[in-house]
Amino acid sequence: MIELALLRYVTILDFPLVELFIYFALYSFLGWLMETCYCSIMEHRFVPRGFLYGPVCPIYGGGVVLMLLFFTPLKDNLALFYIVSVVVMTSWEYLVAWLLETTTHVKYWDYSNYKFNIKGRVCLWVALVWGVLSYVVIFWIQPQVDRLYEMIPYRVHFTMALIILALFLIDGALTIHHLALVSKLVVSVHTLGQELQVQLALAKAELGDKVSEEVDALQAKYREQVASLEMHSRRFRERYAGLKASKGFVINHEHIVEAARAALAKIADRNG
Repeated sequence: MIELALLRYVTILDFPLVELFIYFALYSFLGWLMETCYCSIMEHRFVPRGFLYGPVCPIYGGGVVLMLLFFTPLKDNLALFYIVSVVVMTSWEYLVAWLLETTTHVKYWDYSNYKFNIKGRVCLWVALVWGVLSYVVIFWIQPQVDRLYEMIPYRVHFTMALIILALFLIDGALTIHHLALVSKLVVSVHTLGQELQVQLALAKAELGDKVSEEVDALQAKYREQVASLEMHSRRFRERYAGLKASKGFVINHEHIVEAARAALAKIADRNG
């Protein structure tokens, strides 16, 4: 217990590690609450946001931890505070979007319809809002949270942190397993879809009955994979109305034509 108690002296930029973790969990919940209320009002139905099973959006928790660590020393210079907030928080949002798209092949939010966006992951007006939110958190909300936190004994802090960490680990493990399955299905459907389109193009070129048999088999497998993806991605699609495959996994007309031409060229070379 003595070794565990020493954790209260483990700090990051003068913030105790246990304290930062509890703040991370608290603001992850508050971020989930804010997004859920906003989306539920906009869609006129209950929309629980976040890709974890629990009521948390870690992007907000991580964002506030960044605010506490790097923005607090800038409180005396509001102009610099705002500029740094916009840059850091927008970079954080871009990083999270890139990481999710890279690992799951799915876009969880898309600002492509707004002006001054970067690959749909961030945009100007949201970046400016991040600066305002940083001000609200650091100057208005966090002082009240600090007072409440100081009223709770450290042993309770530590127990809370352990319980929350255990819940996060369980939730994270379940979510990663689910995301890995959905990601695998997205890739499979994409690959099968392109292969099916190529085979259809070859069949139209009347290159034999064997191609038609392959098309029938591919169509059956494709429908099966699409149905599986539909089932396993339902939870994410319910939470993210604009959910779609990331750019590298969109089957478009140009990709189909290019793949069909390449296949026909190979056959021509083989027969020539």
